Amino acid sequence: RVADSVIPVVSCPLFFYFFREIFEMEKSEKLWSRNFVLIIVINFLVFMNHIMLLSTFPFYIESLGGSEALAGLAATLFSFVAVLCRPFVGWMLDNGKRRTILAIGLCGMMLMPLGYMAASVIFLAFVFRMVHGAALALSNTSTATIASDVIPRSRFSEGMGMFGMATALATSCAPALGLYLMNSFSYTVLFLCAAGSIVIAVILFLLLRLKPVGATPHPLNVKALFSKSAVPASAIALVFMLTFGALENFLAKYAAEKALPSGGLFFAIMAVMLLIVRFTLGKYADRKGEGMFVYSCNAAMFAAFLLLSLAPNNVTFILAAILAGYGFGGLEPALQSMAVHSSSPAERGSANSTFLCAYDIGIGLGGGIAGWLITAAGYENMFLVLSAANIISVLMYVFWGRHDLSSLSYALRQAQKNEV
Repeated sequence: RVADSVIPVVSCPLFFYFFREIFEMEKSEKLWSRNFVLIIVINFLVFMNHIMLLSTFPFYIESLGGSEALAGLAATLFSFVAVLCRPFVGWMLDNGKRRTILAIGLCGMMLMPLGYMAASVIFLAFVFRMVHGAALALSNTSTATIASDVIPRSRFSEGMGMFGMATALATSCAPALGLYLMNSFSYTVLFLCAAGSIVIAVILFLLLRLKPVGATPHPLNVKALFSKSAVPASAIALVFMLTFGALENFLAKYAAEKALPSGGLFFAIMAVMLLIVRFTLGKYADRKGEGMFVYSCNAAMFAAFLLLSLAPNNVTFILAAILAGYGFGGLEPALQSMAVHSSSPAERGSANSTFLCAYDIGIGLGGGIAGWLITAAGYENMFLVLSAANIISVLMYVFWGRHDLSSLSYALRQAQKNEV
C-alpha cells in the first residue's frame, strides 16, 4: 500500500523540482528552452487529468448503476474517439494551427470533468467521455507537435525522450492520486482536481511564445491525414506496445493473484528506470540511431515477460519491472523520433498523429488480446505468448525499418559512407 500511494505521489513534486534543476544547469543549452520546459509540464498536466480519470472511471460508472461491461464500453469508446480524431488533428496542425488546436483541447479536458459532475445518467457520462477522448487527441497531438518544433534537430531523440518522460511520470503518479481522492473525499473533489490540473496547464499555455510555422494549407484527403514517412516506426511501435498494453491492464491483478509485490511498486520502479534511461541514454539515439534501442529494448521486454511467465517470485518481479522500464523508456522515444525527425515542419502534425494512433491501437489491442488469452489459458501463458510481439517487432525493424529513409540509423550509415 505504501508503494501504491506514497511513491507515485511523491514523484509529482520531484518532477517539477527536477526540471527546475535541469533548467538551471542547462539553460545555456539549446535543448532546454523556455517553450520546451513549458510544453513538457503542460503535457504532464494533460496526462494527469487523463489518467486520474482513466483509473477511476469504472468506479464512477458503477456509482451510476452501470456494470463492468458498461465501464469497459466507456473505455473502448474513449480510445476509439481519440484514435479516430488524431489524423484530423494532425491535418489541422499541419495547416499551422498549433496554438488554436491546443487551446481547444485544453478547454475540452478542463470542462469534461465538470460534465461528469453534472451527469446523472450513464448516457450523459458516455457522451462526456467521448468528448474527453477527442479533447485528449487535440491536446496530446498538439503538445507532441509543438515539442517537435522546438527541439533542435541534433538532439531530437534526446529531446523527445525528455518530452515523453512527462507521460511516464503521470502514469506512475495519477492512478494512486485519483484513487486517493475518490476514496478519501468524493467524485466531486476528484473531478475538480482533474479540471484544476488543466487550469494550471492553460496558465502555462498563455506563457508559450511560439514562432509561426508558415505552413502551406493542405487539402483534406487521406494522404494529408497520415504520414508515409512515419509508417515504419509506427508499425514497429504498434507491435511492441502490445506488451505494454498487457502490463498496463493486467499486471496489478496478476500481482494480487500471485501474492507478489503490488502493481503500484512495479510501475513506480518502471518510472524510475525510465527516468534513468532518458536522462542518460536518450542522446545516443541521435548519435548512433534507433537500432540499438530497438534491439536492446525489445530484448529487455522479452526477458521481463519470460520472468513473469516462467519464474514469478518477488525477486524476478522486481527485475521484470526494471527490464520493462528500460524497454519502454528507451524504445518509445527512439521510435517517435524516427517517425517525426525526417518530416518538414508542415508535416510534423500528421507524423505525430500517425505515431500516436499506432501507440493507442497497440495498447488497446494488447489489453484486448491479453484479456482473451488470460481467459483461455491463464496469466503465465498470456505473458509467454505476448512475448512473441518483441520478436516480431525486431524482425519488422531488421527487414523493413532500418532500410527506410526515415531511419536515423540509415541516415547515419549513409553519412559515414559519404565521408569515406
